[in-house]
Amino acid sequence: MANVLSHEKRLRVLAALLDGNSVRAVSRLTGVHQDTISRFALAAGTGAGYLHNRLARGLSCTLIETDELWTYCGVKEARKAAEHPVGFGDVWVWVAVCGVSRMVISWHAGRRDQASADAFMSDVRARLTVMPQITSDGYAAYGPAIGKAFGFGVDHGQVVKSWQKGGQKSPDHKYEPPRDPKLTKRTVFGAPNLATSTTAHVERNNLTIRHMNGRLRRLCLAFSKRPENHAAALALSYCWFNLGRVQKDMKVTPAMAADITDHVWELDEFLTAIMTAERCGPPVQQDLAPRTPETTHRELPGGRGFLRIVEGGTGKGAPPAPTPEGPAPAHGAQVSAPGASPVAAPDENEQLDLFSWRPKGPPKGRKPPPIDLF
Repeated sequence: MANVLSHEKRLRVLAALLDGNSVRAVSRLTGVHQDTISRFALAAGTGAGYLHNRLARGLSCTLIETDELWTYCGVKEARKAAEHPVGFGDVWVWVAVCGVSRMVISWHAGRRDQASADAFMSDVRARLTVMPQITSDGYAAYGPAIGKAFGFGVDHGQVVKSWQKGGQKSPDHKYEPPRDPKLTKRTVFGAPNLATSTTAHVERNNLTIRHMNGRLRRLCLAFSKRPENHAAALALSYCWFNLGRVQKDMKVTPAMAADITDHVWELDEFLTAIMTAERCGPPVQQDLAPRTPETTHRELPGGRGFLRIVEGGTGKGAPPAPTPEGPAPAHGAQVSAPGASPVAAPDENEQLDLFSWRPKGPPKGRKPPPIDLF
């Protein structure tokens, strides 16, 4: 008898793997040998990585959230010895999710260091066509990596969580983090809109992937024993999340929301695509178009970007505002100088004209100086 799985057997094995079962559990459910399942999972994960490289390119994602997911391969870092092969120990999965479509743009399995951060952000940069707003946690490696990949003109904000100490120490809460963290948002580069800066979607994605991939669970024997199998399992889970899992709040898959595909992929279609996928490497970086700001803005000529208003700043060299005497004016009222005619309060719905300023004429007998508004 040929040692080849039928299409129906492959579908059953793939469905069991994507439901978060371990190799031993899949073997009990399907009757397929563990070694055969491992070889199939490696081939399917490799094809899923090729499929993702072919589809996830030329994206116009404007809001990106990044985070790191802790896993391990073979042995945990604290028990790692010199005789263990390369790739064993803690494996940190760097993940970038589009905050609008919920699509996983990129992931990278490596160490939690600057080299992995640089490689991860370089791959994110290569898959985009629009300069995004990036939100990360407070890990120090993000700043240099994002600045190196996107330039220091990118809008980069951080959401830092300060966990409160204390809490219950019962067995039921042993691995539970403290409740009610204090969130602090701050700007690293550019002028990000901190009101839309969040890492909630990528953190929720981490929880979903731990349920989809049994190798990522804690305190169990389903962890990976080989680095190549670990990388293949990650590609298989993230690719199926983009193409086959419908988001309840959007009623579509992340790939549909990102305009990569126009339908929900069935498991049969997904299996055929990953098993027949041709070798495809990651995309090459291209020039990024400026992102249309959410606040009041005017487009600069020649496609050079936008001129926008940033709240909370003061003009360079501007004199301090005079302190009015007497009771404070009502909200929306404008204070005028003594003896001058009262000035009407501006309409809140009136759009600000950023180019309404015109220079005064030069004194008689002098030529006007050259004016360069940009």
